[in-house]
Amino acid sequence: MSATDAVLSALERRPDGVSLAVLARSADRALGALARLVADLDASDVPDTPAVDLITASLVGSIGKRLDALRDAPSADVEPAAHWAPPPLPAGIDRRRLDAMLAALNAGLPLQVKLFHALEVAGPAASGAPGATPAPTGAIGAAPAATAAWLGERGPIDPGHPARRFLETVVERHGGPVPCGIPITLFERTWVISSLLRAGLSPVVPAGLAAELAAAVGPDGSPAAAGLPADADTTAVALYTLSLLGVKRTPDALWRYETESHFCTWPGEDGHSTSVNAHILDAFGQYLEDVSQGASTANPRTVQRAAMSVRKISSWLCDRQHMDGSWRDRWHASPYYATACCALALSDFGGDIAREAVARAVRWVLATQRPDGSWGTWSGTAEETAYAIQILSLAGTPADDATKRALTAGNRRLLQSAEAARHPALWHDKDLYLPAAVVEAVILAALHLPERRLSTGTGDSVQHRTA
Repeated sequence: MSATDAVLSALERRPDGVSLAVLARSADRALGALARLVADLDASDVPDTPAVDLITASLVGSIGKRLDALRDAPSADVEPAAHWAPPPLPAGIDRRRLDAMLAALNAGLPLQVKLFHALEVAGPAASGAPGATPAPTGAIGAAPAATAAWLGERGPIDPGHPARRFLETVVERHGGPVPCGIPITLFERTWVISSLLRAGLSPVVPAGLAAELAAAVGPDGSPAAAGLPADADTTAVALYTLSLLGVKRTPDALWRYETESHFCTWPGEDGHSTSVNAHILDAFGQYLEDVSQGASTANPRTVQRAAMSVRKISSWLCDRQHMDGSWRDRWHASPYYATACCALALSDFGGDIAREAVARAVRWVLATQRPDGSWGTWSGTAEETAYAIQILSLAGTPADDATKRALTAGNRRLLQSAEAARHPALWHDKDLYLPAAVVEAVILAALHLPERRLSTGTGDSVQHRTA
């Protein structure tokens, strides 16, 4: 839909040096393909990704408006074919949330902070949206597309505007294309550090960085980056990382995200996330470990509630496990990511009720290794192989012969492919993206694990692993 909208936009603008006949043929093929693709979808095919209903409804509406404009101003060079039509909305998606968002903007009302990340769906109404303020980076909602929509016509008029400078910097960095989300400062730092520490590595973390991470955890938790709302995932990984670094914080901020059955990413979230709940289990579990070792001065009521949360999340994660032993998640295309998050958290903190679930996850990993030693959903990738190695090393029984063989083959393949690999974008935001530093840290951690695990043959605790 986005590519079709872009082609029709070019047809409207008639840019110099571009063949209008070529654009018209491209539009014809794109609109035909969209009609077929949408007709084959049902509600279960629509991905559970952020703002998917807003983005889809906005694109369908934009395609329709561009087709109308082309018909209203026909020319000898471009004449829309009679059969050109916008695609219908896929099953399970409607315009209600988008229309409510547009009504609020047109009335001059501020939006929820999390909507700024997808502000571009509002089209011209996004320009100067009330309540949206550029972060210190110049970004709106940590998103180039949202920033461009908010900046609107001020971009050409004010070359020195912070938002324009942000966009120019991002475009220059990537040679034109821009990521869906940038910067991802706190998310990137906490995922990298916790991955390395959990594997038993000893990265040098400057005291100033640890202090920044601690300061980022407020009463409502932590955002992934400036311009985004606080979320349970970043909050949990930040708290877990701080615990491993010896900076003790209570987990109070996480209870803001508690629901009757599990924990949400944001209050009022549509859907749920297994990886978010696994990370929250890590945070609560590590807090209780610190308390048990006398490393934290604890309020008994906080300790009791944290223990209840550990049992609640552990039970919920076990119930969400698929029959084959894997987990799936809304934030990543690969089940190896979700399974690594869940199996590691349950292995460390889930207790007896999670023992069989962890064992099933290990069996699934062993059963899905590819002949070349790698793992992957569509083909073997270094990132997914790293997750599988984490599961076998940290949640499995490395002394077992089958596990030894799998780890040896997996480690050999990872060594061969890690440096040369071009990692595919498997992470979900408004589209697929690749947090390169996070993925490289996971691979580095996995390369360290088999040698250490095969030499010790143990499944020692988090405290031993991170000593």
